[in-house]
Amino acid sequence: MADPTFEEIAAALYSGQPDAFVASRKARAEEAGALAPRIRALKKPSIAAWVVNVFAQERSGQLGEALQLARELREAQDDLDAPALAKLGRDRRALTRRLAATAAELAASRGERITPATLESVEQSISAAFFDPTAASAVASGRLVRALTPSSSEEEIRDAVAGELDEGDAAPPPQPPDELQARRKRREAERRVAAAEKEQAVAERELGRKDSALQKLRSTADELSERVADLEAQLERARAEVRRVEQELPELEAAQAEAAKRVEETGDAVERARTDLASL
Repeated sequence: MADPTFEEIAAALYSGQPDAFVASRKARAEEAGALAPRIRALKKPSIAAWVVNVFAQERSGQLGEALQLARELREAQDDLDAPALAKLGRDRRALTRRLAATAAELAASRGERITPATLESVEQSISAAFFDPTAASAVASGRLVRALTPSSSEEEIRDAVAGELDEGDAAPPPQPPDELQARRKRREAERRVAAAEKEQAVAERELGRKDSALQKLRSTADELSERVADLEAQLERARAEVRRVEQELPELEAAQAEAAKRVEETGDAVERARTDLASL
């Protein structure tokens, strides 16, 4: 059996109980031969880094799937619109919290008390792994000395890992080409569906606006029709009144002429009577 590598020894030490780290490091150095100086130089990991290391080793499959998903999302996000990117951000934060909670539960099962500050550092490390491939390899290595943040530089990330950082640590098992092609086609189909659904939603909103305008126009037309009918009824009544007046007009004109004649005759009679009176 081949002797363990420095990275394998470091990974075992960094996932052991924190309070036993110094003693375990000394014991491994005593039996490591040429690797002893490097092992003695290993720094004790922070509690947050230890939690991440335990999770990386005991839940490597779960972590690998999450990192693979994160990589695919990084590749796909250039094609997403603002709402989709916002949803992606929310989903990513939710996944980060779930993974950090699982890591904290593993640490607690080993008798370690995880404070809110430590949990926050664990979340930050996992979040960094989602955004940066180098950070993903660092987290997956199980050899973190201290926690990472999404803003950590590549130099800071490498300095936070014991031993050499293999960029393949975060890579999941290779998938058959046809499966990869199927996943790409599925993502493309999902994008087309999302675009079609977006266009449909726009069309439905436009239809709603047109329906509302049509209903309003129909209501206005009904009101105008009622007004027209009322005005036509008023016009017909006015015409009937005109016909009645026109029928009565000749008789009234004759009566007026007769009355005028009588006024003239009575005026003459009054004048004669006044003359006769004056002559007496």
